[in-house]
Amino acid sequence: MQKSFLSFILLCLFLSSCQKEQNPFEVGKHHVGLLTDSTLVQNLKTIYSKDSIVRTGNDNRFMGNTNHIEIFEKGGKPLLSLTSSHAPDSIAVINSVRILDPRFVTKKNVSSLSTFKDISNNYKISGIDNLINSVVVSVNEINAAFTIDKKELPSNLRFDMDLKIEAIHIPEHAKIKYFFINWN
Repeated sequence: MQKSFLSFILLCLFLSSCQKEQNPFEVGKHHVGLLTDSTLVQNLKTIYSKDSIVRTGNDNRFMGNTNHIEIFEKGGKPLLSLTSSHAPDSIAVINSVRILDPRFVTKKNVSSLSTFKDISNNYKISGIDNLINSVVVSVNEINAAFTIDKKELPSNLRFDMDLKIEAIHIPEHAKIKYFFINWN
């Protein structure tokens, strides 16, 4: 009796110590799939060993010291576009992730295929920036920036860059053009 009880306790401890496997397409405040806010550039080859990694360094002093890294599935489908600091590979960390594949979704089921309604129903909007051709909707809760093309806005809001655009100005059906997670 005592042996079986001890075996049961050991089994419970073993099962509780097993960690849940990370969803390779889940987006959170501190992770995008298998990437985290502390992932080093040198570790990308290990994380994406079955995928293609394309690096484009930027030596233009007017553009800043950043590296651009594209991640593609072996079949050529784009997954992610990353930027990192222009530091030596041993200490360079991923600064931002542009999500290209719609399989990447937040815990609240928002993806690059979502609409403004999906964002506003699931997250508190932290800010809206009015740019030349788009508006950027920021959500601090998950360090995200959702870009919406101004073509999705009513015509009277498309051309005035000085206009303060509020959430009520953006139609619910406005589609997300780009979806970024920023860690800098």
